Amino acid sequence: MITIVSKIKQMMKRKSVYSLLIACCMATPMLYSCVDNDDLSGENGAFYSATKLTAAEIIQQNADRCSMFQQILERANYYSLLSVYGNYTVFAPTNDAIRNYLASHSEYPTFEALLQDASRCDTIARTHIIKDGAYFTTDISDGTIPQMNMDDRYLELTCDSDASNNNQLIMFVNKRSQLIEKNDSATNGVVHVIDRVITPSNDLLPDLMAEDPSISLFVEALNETGMRDSLTKYIDVNYAAPSEDSINGEIAKVRYGGRENIVTYPRQRYFKFTAFVESNEVYAKRGINTYADLVAYAKKVYDATYPEDAGKYDDQPTHRKNPLNRFVSYHLMDRLGNYNDWAPSGQFYTECTVTSLADAEDFWETMCPNTMLRFCRAGTGANAGLYANRKRSPSIRGVKVLTASESGKTEQLARNGTYLYLDDILEYSTKVRDEVLSCRMRIDATTLSADFMNQGCRINDEKGALNDRIYALKKGYIKGWKISDDTFVAVHPAELSWSSYLGNAICIKGQYDVQFKLPPVPTGTYEIRMGYVAGEERGVVQVYLNNEPCGIPVDLTYGTWNLVDLIGDITDTEDEEHNTAMDKTLHNLGYMRGMDSYRKPGMTGFRKDAPEHLRRILATQKLDEGKEYWLRFRQVSKGDMEWSFDYIELCPKDIYASPEGEDRH
Repeated sequence: MITIVSKIKQMMKRKSVYSLLIACCMATPMLYSCVDNDDLSGENGAFYSATKLTAAEIIQQNADRCSMFQQILERANYYSLLSVYGNYTVFAPTNDAIRNYLASHSEYPTFEALLQDASRCDTIARTHIIKDGAYFTTDISDGTIPQMNMDDRYLELTCDSDASNNNQLIMFVNKRSQLIEKNDSATNGVVHVIDRVITPSNDLLPDLMAEDPSISLFVEALNETGMRDSLTKYIDVNYAAPSEDSINGEIAKVRYGGRENIVTYPRQRYFKFTAFVESNEVYAKRGINTYADLVAYAKKVYDATYPEDAGKYDDQPTHRKNPLNRFVSYHLMDRLGNYNDWAPSGQFYTECTVTSLADAEDFWETMCPNTMLRFCRAGTGANAGLYANRKRSPSIRGVKVLTASESGKTEQLARNGTYLYLDDILEYSTKVRDEVLSCRMRIDATTLSADFMNQGCRINDEKGALNDRIYALKKGYIKGWKISDDTFVAVHPAELSWSSYLGNAICIKGQYDVQFKLPPVPTGTYEIRMGYVAGEERGVVQVYLNNEPCGIPVDLTYGTWNLVDLIGDITDTEDEEHNTAMDKTLHNLGYMRGMDSYRKPGMTGFRKDAPEHLRRILATQKLDEGKEYWLRFRQVSKGDMEWSFDYIELCPKDIYASPEGEDRH
């Protein structure tokens, strides 16, 4: 199936101060205490040590404070790992931090007793190491580190101000472990010294939420509707783990995207979740002070959205058409997404999104049947941030999602998910359905299965540390997808230089035959489009919608250069009538150029600078709310072909057939 080319062995806080605090976090890296004395250099503002020490050597030289952590690393056989080539982030707890940990764990009366427990030492070591990325506080000051640690858990950085020390900026891991030394650059990564052992919560998501009194009304509704039970899964016991070599990327490389890639598979298949929640304080501002008030509010909203169901299920809170059930489940996702995951962020936002033309946004299916959420990163100053169900024009503010630092000191990361606070009430109202979601939905391919996120495959790799790696998934363990025996499916981490929207892609390879379920949309007629990156190794695919062929096969080797050969020069000019006419001609042929609102760094936009990036119109079809639609792509070329699947667009008729014409964004 896959061409094997070589085999390798790879080794709120207080709101009055929050704006100033985050400004300091993001704009003044000189405030961070760093033990390196070298100048800042490199595009990421990383510190480079003149002493050329490995992470292990830095810990060893800091023996007066970190000798106990070194012994734990040695006991767990990870000290040697930090002595060799790699790209690690290490949070090193001090000896005092280890002693405090022992004081709260009576099963270890002495440090020697802890060292006797190899399993616990292994867990502690893996919790404090991120293997595939050196993350400095200049990279992330408020939010979740993109890569999971070696224990498959995310770690979160937050900012605070020290009132006892002239409001000096301080930083924490998981809101409890303070960074007392930051950004000690190693030849193989970075070391941060912390004052407390990191102990992520072992609670499942609904149990962790139940410990937060500020969201007690939402938790009560979660329990009464039975939706808490939907958030209690964690590990798929039916998943057969691949070989250890496959997990560690120590298998034969796969050629993809013009280069050899290390392939890694997940050790476990996880079920994870995200809840977006309103605090009791937010509810009180809307006159909701009791559970009965919340029931009445949900009924008012959802009876209007679904008048055909009004009054039928009011006394059945666990029924999926009950108003409160719909209200709660619209707040839930079947995947773990941290604050920066729901809309373009980092350099993919600041350098790649042309925000003067369009907002940076993503669309997501919720756990409320047949509903979508639109997330947008937009605004400036105090209004900057992540918003749910926001629309740029006509202006609809949406609901702001609070950052980790804005959310105070409550732990939000559970064993199988996270919850994020909202500043207003989130709802699937008629306004959301008919106005906010009446738009062209550009849905990134890496969001089309919860497994792409829950298994840690969807990564923003701004540092380029993972550009030789792809994350593969086994047949039968990709939710919402069906693949043949001859199909290889993997996710390529987001890379700034790629000609793909958001820098990532689903890598599909072999004599493939693959199907996936389309996200739900409000009833209407839509153009269904595919965004792809053309290349000579792509092949030709026959596309089907619910197993009905969508016209003739699509040639994925076909790029803008072929369109030029077909109809002549399609370069934009100052004559807008000419440009519009050319777009119409291409549209009639079933093609659209890339968007002008996204670009590779330093470029103008895909429309102008990425001739290999095209959109292909697959079908024009009436889609009914509540009905499932599956797209199938069957490779009809012979041989080991590859497809760089970028995104799907679902564009309603009132936009693609608008008298003013569809915008180019």
